[in-house]
Amino acid sequence: MTRPTRILLADDHALVRRGVRLILDGEPDLEVVAEAGDGAEAIELLSGPAPVAADLAVLDVAMPRMTGLQAARELSRTRPELRILILTMHDNEQYLFEALKAGAAGYVLKSLADRDLITACRAAMRGEPFLYPGAVTTLIRTYLDQAGAGRDPDTVLTPREEEILKLVAEGHSSKEIAATLVISVKTVERHRANILAKLGLKDRLELLRYAIRTGLIEP
Repeated sequence: MTRPTRILLADDHALVRRGVRLILDGEPDLEVVAEAGDGAEAIELLSGPAPVAADLAVLDVAMPRMTGLQAARELSRTRPELRILILTMHDNEQYLFEALKAGAAGYVLKSLADRDLITACRAAMRGEPFLYPGAVTTLIRTYLDQAGAGRDPDTVLTPREEEILKLVAEGHSSKEIAATLVISVKTVERHRANILAKLGLKDRLELLRYAIRTGLIEP
């Protein structure tokens, strides 16, 4: 049997951690191996002298000493192989974009955690981004606002992002793309999240349609 995904959970409320842990530990493929009360403790546990062996970090946004977003930025730098999810009570556009820029693979609302968190964890470990439906609407609205302001949405991607979009649309995995471009898997995933954010798209199918429409690949 494949071992469960090892998760570090960081939230400054013990009651919340207990509830989230019950959700995660109830799944055979997920296991909470460590808990932290803030971002600084999460970094210490994951990057200290005796680091916790974790595959995924689930970080609350608002925590004392160091927020989840600050911790995500630091962990993306020091533990590039670690997958990161942001778990928050804030349905906030700025937090959403900051989470994506910080390298998070997903953004999950606490109010929907019982429905979305397990799905988000599994998506993150597959190298796929996860956004709740309202977040997708926010990204699409931003995309339309850019187009309405006279910015051509088909030219917002950098050459590297177009290169990665083409490979994703062709069906390559993040690991295969990383090997092809000689970059890390984490870098590929960060580019994918940025592409989704810029284009207001939500999944591989919509990326495929976009790539066909803009001539990056043949239908």
